[in-house]
Amino acid sequence: MTRRISIFGSTGSIGESTIDLIARDPDAYDVVALTGGHNVARLAEQAIQLRAQIAVTAHDENLEDLRARLEGTGIEAASGTAAIEEAARRPADWVMSAIVGAAGLPPGLAALEEGATLALANKETLVTAGPLVLATAEKHRGKGARLLPVDSEHSAVFQGLVGEDMAAVERIIITASGGAFRDWPIEDLPKATLAQASSHPNWDMGQRITIDSASMFNKALELIETKEFFGVAPDKIEVLVHPQSLIHALVGFNDGALMAHVGPPDMRHAIGYALNWPERRRLPVERLDLAAIGRLDFRPPDEQRWPALRLAREVMDEGGLAGAVFNAAKEVALDGFIAGRINFVRMSEVVEEVLSQLASDRGLIHAEINLDNVRAADQMARRTARGIIEAA
Repeated sequence: MTRRISIFGSTGSIGESTIDLIARDPDAYDVVALTGGHNVARLAEQAIQLRAQIAVTAHDENLEDLRARLEGTGIEAASGTAAIEEAARRPADWVMSAIVGAAGLPPGLAALEEGATLALANKETLVTAGPLVLATAEKHRGKGARLLPVDSEHSAVFQGLVGEDMAAVERIIITASGGAFRDWPIEDLPKATLAQASSHPNWDMGQRITIDSASMFNKALELIETKEFFGVAPDKIEVLVHPQSLIHALVGFNDGALMAHVGPPDMRHAIGYALNWPERRRLPVERLDLAAIGRLDFRPPDEQRWPALRLAREVMDEGGLAGAVFNAAKEVALDGFIAGRINFVRMSEVVEEVLSQLASDRGLIHAEINLDNVRAADQMARRTARGIIEAA
């Protein structure tokens, strides 16, 4: 029996890795929808390869190009956020959420409402609206809705908790490579170039997440995501810098034991685990030779180097829609760095200024967590961050 699957963000690194896995056994899957951004050539190529029902580009100006590339194939073409959400409501058993940023939230919610298993690579979904997402999954559980983590760290924690009692968990440790600048002198960070920030020492990822790794904003989002997904108190979540990126997370229990998940830095493992869950199936990933590796190194993170971690803890303490504000400000600051309008260090300063300015708006931060209010907080934070960057 084939499984109906959709991939949101199919042309990104997570989407490509997902396609790599399903293309190895194409008769096992019926591809419903693929979505992408400006790379319509690759989107059309994927849709034809996998015989998808529909391909959607997020950008209306790319629709005619997409239609032309799909002409004669019988594959539908569409564009825009409404079309992406409509695609998410098409019947599917398993949906990969790999759209970058807060844009991944509405289609993720739509897929859960339709009873799909949502494989969540889009960490912003839980950062911006964790309680809403979890409540939506629970509400539609009878229809088959389920949430599975795909971030390597959260997949590792999820696997470490199989058969365990959450009441026995003392701490959760997520690891960080430290990114491109983990060994740079701090005084040199303001001079970091876009090219330098876009190069990761271990992982092959998209530009935005690679820069987020260098600034540790990626790990800051994962701290918040850990709190939301696993329902643990912030003081039970730790970050450990682990340059080799072989241990992805550890779970500590009340008897002093640490359960570590060890594997190569290859996202196909976490994707494959979610794709095949609750079974384990053979995956085309490297088998580690620990004797050849010889050593594993760890060190505590320096919050002076990576202030994003401190800001994430402040966001968790604040609660409410602070995560939506944090993420939106981070996305605008990242845009500013990529465009050359602010330097690398200024990104965290912009986010901190936005959080400080909006903290006094209790009606905004502590409004009911629903999609309309998440969007309002997101837009307010984006306007504030743009204003700060423009004023500089």
